[in-house]
Amino acid sequence: MSGSTAEALLLVDGYNIIGAWPSLKKLRDRYGLDPARQELIETLINFTCHQGYETEVVFDAQYQKTASSSETLTTSLSVRYTAFSQTADTYIERFCATFEPSLNLSRLIVATSDEAQRRTILGYGAEWMSALRLLSEVNSVVRKIKHSNPSNGSNRSGRYLSSTLNPKTRAIIDQWVGRRT
Repeated sequence: MSGSTAEALLLVDGYNIIGAWPSLKKLRDRYGLDPARQELIETLINFTCHQGYETEVVFDAQYQKTASSSETLTTSLSVRYTAFSQTADTYIERFCATFEPSLNLSRLIVATSDEAQRRTILGYGAEWMSALRLLSEVNSVVRKIKHSNPSNGSNRSGRYLSSTLNPKTRAIIDQWVGRRT
């Protein structure tokens, strides 16, 4: 995730969040972990982009006989699967213990509702965010996005890109497309 201009790194305890957010818990219970993981990741991609965080979502792989792996999905969000016999908690604790503020990343925030984890995180000097607070902040960002980009009513379905554009931008594109035909 290099090249980011974020001031804070947000570590997210993935399965803890899935178990705490009602919509993700329901998705997990009905369809399994994979759809819930994907929904959490997609939600955090949008949230991270608007909050300006660099984010790493951490999932346990303790029951899988696999090595640790990391996948960078955007310039500001990556997903880490811990190694066999390592929990997300131990990964996060070790990360907090070795985190050193830098010019780019001066804050470390950990999102989890695990009480023991909260005490450890705070002991290392990191900030703690509960799962429900993260959900509240995600919902706040969604409301801000909707408020700053109201639909204009010209496209009833709202499923086309043009329905998200403001009238001035749409006019410029219409003019450009009109000149090309």
